[in-house]
Amino acid sequence: MKYTDDQITALGDQIVAVLKTIYDPEIPVDIYELGLIYDVQISDEGDVNIVMTLTSPNCPVAESLPAEVREKIQEIEGVNEVELDLTFEPSWSR
Repeated sequence: MKYTDDQITALGDQIVAVLKTIYDPEIPVDIYELGLIYDVQISDEGDVNIVMTLTSPNCPVAESLPAEVREKIQEIEGVNEVELDLTFEPSWSR
């Protein structure tokens, strides 16, 4: 199924809403407002690619936080596949 631009925009809004429910355990701010999400791309088929970072490469949730993001986004109706790219370029800063 191919999504229209309006459907992709609505799906993007849902994705951002879900990202705002995920908090960095070290800083009591959601990962979206904290700036850990660099990019969200949605294809016409509902495939989602998220580019994100962590507060540091040695972050204690380096494995669990990306997995949580992937799982929660995958649960959104209309999302097909979720690919998550973890990057440290550019480095995160407040």
